[in-house]
Amino acid sequence: MNHLSFYWLPDNQQLFIESLETEFAELVEQSINTGKISLPPISEVVLKIQKLCPLDSTGISDIANCLLEDPGLAAIVLKVANSVIFNRGNITCKDLNTAVSRLGILRVRDIVTAQSIELLKHSVNLTDECKDVLVQSAAVSRELAATMVLVTQSFQDHAPTSYQYLEQEKALLVGFLADIGLFCLVNEYHLYLERGNYLDSNLAMQIFHSRCPITSEQVLRTWGFDNDFIEVASNQPKTLERPEVSYLDIARIANHVLLYRKQDHEALEEHEVEINVDGAEVLYKLTTMSDQEFKAKTSEIIRSAGM
Repeated sequence: MNHLSFYWLPDNQQLFIESLETEFAELVEQSINTGKISLPPISEVVLKIQKLCPLDSTGISDIANCLLEDPGLAAIVLKVANSVIFNRGNITCKDLNTAVSRLGILRVRDIVTAQSIELLKHSVNLTDECKDVLVQSAAVSRELAATMVLVTQSFQDHAPTSYQYLEQEKALLVGFLADIGLFCLVNEYHLYLERGNYLDSNLAMQIFHSRCPITSEQVLRTWGFDNDFIEVASNQPKTLERPEVSYLDIARIANHVLLYRKQDHEALEEHEVEINVDGAEVLYKLTTMSDQEFKAKTSEIIRSAGM
């Protein structure tokens, strides 16, 4: 077996990184396969809802009764159900059964999962370095989610009848959960250090970056999320038959818009997005919008979503 110092020779640093990636991949995969996904404690109510959703026998009252066990999540579901994005009819609902009925069982699962992960990113008991990574992730998730809604709105404004199948609320939640695998990797890194191991933070960041899409896909599949969530998290199409504009297309356009607005020329050169004529119009509209208007619109989306 090679001595550790061997890996630090310039020609072998990549070998060392690949070895660590494999080790982390095995640790995370083991956690997922055994049902002990390497996330810090997540609400039992969220886990219970995730288990109930795939069952044909699950009804609205089952989900509503689960939410009663966690007043905080129950309040969030009510708030989201009455928000601008989710309450198109502008009719206030005051009880959980009505809220779950309006949102749908799967959408409630998406909401409580996204909200729980976002809260954990700010409250977990990790090292300061790990916390910083997750807080930055939370900011990026909100930015992507809001921009995906803005892209969806723009498609529907441009050609209302062509893109009725797209849901603004789903675009929001897909964006929120796009990097859920990062949470698993950061937490595994924290546990790795606690066991007395050492790993340079710069190398850890490389591993987080390379493994996040794969780990995110594993987690979302385990929790029963559909292909739209999985495609965006993995940045890969999963089906041959595709709509004119998919949520993956929306995410790629949103990412391109954000890179353009940040003037990240290096990343833009490497970022490719295939779009139709309507997509080109949307991309032009959002890249030429003033910074003030863009920030106002995305901030309003997050505020009005109730999350």
